[in-house]
Amino acid sequence: MTDSLRTSTRATSPVVGKAMEATLVVLYLGLVTTALYGGAVDGYRGAAGAEVADRTLADLSTDVERAIPPATTAATVRIETELPPTIAGTAYRVRAGPDELVLEHPDPRVATTAPLVLPDRVVAVSGTWESGDEATLRVESVEDGLEVRLA
Repeated sequence: MTDSLRTSTRATSPVVGKAMEATLVVLYLGLVTTALYGGAVDGYRGAAGAEVADRTLADLSTDVERAIPPATTAATVRIETELPPTIAGTAYRVRAGPDELVLEHPDPRVATTAPLVLPDRVVAVSGTWESGDEATLRVESVEDGLEVRLA
């Protein structure tokens, strides 16, 4: 009878050892995943989002500057442009200021501005673009010069 007891208790040692190894691996993976999502991935997402925002705003400001027609007495220009649906996984807004475009984003690391270099005959720049919507740029002649509208 002692032989049968010895054989049955021997089989539990490898099973317990493998279960402990599996538990350690699962704990290690959980710790690494938590560390990455808690710090490294969030920092990377902010940096990558800031880069995308800068590129997007630079492209949009170039579109606005190119839409201004050469010196004429009357002009109407309508251009449709594309916006990324999200930046850093979140919707955003592009607002026109008197001499700049402003990208408003919930994450302050992603929000940015880009200057507009426009001729003196442009008297006003106004309007907003929402991410995910159709982005239309309109340049129209007014009494004093040209007016640029983001719609």
